[in-house]
Amino acid sequence: MSDTHSDVRLEPAMEPCGAPDHEDCGIRLILDRLGEQWTVMTLAELSVGPRRYRELERALSGISQRMMTLTLRRLERDGHVLRHVEPTVPPSVTYELTPLGRSFATQVASLVIWSRQSKHEIEAAQATFDNRPTV
Repeated sequence: MSDTHSDVRLEPAMEPCGAPDHEDCGIRLILDRLGEQWTVMTLAELSVGPRRYRELERALSGISQRMMTLTLRRLERDGHVLRHVEPTVPPSVTYELTPLGRSFATQVASLVIWSRQSKHEIEAAQATFDNRPTV
């Protein structure tokens, strides 16, 4: 190895995704959810306990009714959220995390903590990159 090369290894090592001989690990299923703007905030709101639809809507400031419905349906389809409908007039709908959803929310919480801790370092790196002389 050269003096400028640093040997960086992750523990545990990640296997490359997308290689022809690599089994589908399901990462795209998770990235699809994480790539959606409202998923993390919805998981955070539900991580404190079951919530009624209107409670979620008020808590997720700026979300449209259509986007909230889509987000909840996608999370329900993936097995992260349970939807309970009470046979009242009008129907009362409550959402809560499943055990899989709680596990997902725990992992997402780690990412949120890391992003808070790393925000200034990332912004400094971006500023250094943006201000370097162009070649």
